[in-house]
Amino acid sequence: MVPPSPSSGSSRQVVVTGLGAISPIGATAEESWSELLAGASGARSLEHPWVEELGLPVTFAAQAKVEPDTVLERIEAKRLDRGAQLALIAARDAWRDAGSPEVDPDRLGVDWATGIGGVWTLLNAWDTLREKGPRRVPPLTVPMLMPNAAAAAIEMEFRARAGARTVVSACASSSESIGNALDHLRLGYADIVIAGGTEACIHPLPIAAFAQMQALSKRNDEPGIASRPYDAQRDGFVLGEGAAALVLETEEHARARGARIYARLVGGAVTSDAFHISAPDPDGSVPRTMELALRDAGLSAADVDHINVHATSTPVGDIAEYKAMRKVFGHALDGIPISATKASTGHLLGGAGAIEALFTVKALSERVAPPTINLTDPDPEIPLDVVTSPRALPDGDLVAISNSFGFGGHNAVAVFTTV
Repeated sequence: MVPPSPSSGSSRQVVVTGLGAISPIGATAEESWSELLAGASGARSLEHPWVEELGLPVTFAAQAKVEPDTVLERIEAKRLDRGAQLALIAARDAWRDAGSPEVDPDRLGVDWATGIGGVWTLLNAWDTLREKGPRRVPPLTVPMLMPNAAAAAIEMEFRARAGARTVVSACASSSESIGNALDHLRLGYADIVIAGGTEACIHPLPIAAFAQMQALSKRNDEPGIASRPYDAQRDGFVLGEGAAALVLETEEHARARGARIYARLVGGAVTSDAFHISAPDPDGSVPRTMELALRDAGLSAADVDHINVHATSTPVGDIAEYKAMRKVFGHALDGIPISATKASTGHLLGGAGAIEALFTVKALSERVAPPTINLTDPDPEIPLDVVTSPRALPDGDLVAISNSFGFGGHNAVAVFTTV
């Protein structure tokens, strides 16, 4: 694809003008942020009959705070998998927050992400096929289960014709989609891009599969304190669901329409470990991802004032990310406030990077680092300045990064600054 004019390029500044979400702790971006600051947990016991019927070893998760089919019109909910429902709700929230801008459809793009896609649709259709035969399989099964269904729904909602792309890179997916949006805006492919990610796989099969990998916490009697990044007693992540969207646009376009600007998106990077399908490479490319993202932003490690970490609450993953950050920041890491927000939201998989980027933007905009709940016994092997209650960030220009890493060795980092 060729940019529309030779003048378009990396000199274009990109800003965040809208934020939207539906998460385990909030029906909107604003409520999710407010509940995060209040120290809420979205983890709850599952009340579905299949939990007991199937004897699942993990009986809790972080479900969306409100059911998406209570927010959407009946007919549109019926035509979308749960993940795409969540995506559309988040995108509408972000678009309203951005002031519902008027934009040429040919200059509006979508960069979206998911880690798995329409798993509920796929598995329900398989059950229908086995139990009732092929003629009873719903005709919209394929359009609903395909991983790009959420991007397609958003594209059609807003008549975005500058491209609707989908990234599927496990838990790094939506951070990668944000990086793609940055590139597309810099290169002049669009004036506005709706970027983000979604996931809805709190289904018995993914729960059983993640549990078999020893990836999930098994604190069935204490779901609210199960996700505990950097705690010595952490035993796995809490499966979460939700979606988050950022309206990104060129600063020139945003200024011309008088938009409110939350922050600038100034850099991003994607790398891969080429090491193992699920385990992080202890000497891998995670440090390089952070370094490349900062270089892309024209910044250095010494400039960073805040980090929203990936920190899933797994014994192996948390320490691997810590070691990577120590390589990049050295002793300066001791003075950087760290927020591990999966403690509140659970792990949204393909939507994780987007909700955490949203929290990073809010941290810069409101100059407050959000808390990490459930950290009662800090792991002595991970000496970090973890924020455990809302903490004011200093005056002046601020830089923050948001880290995401996924199965397959996918790494993505986004860099934001104050305006």
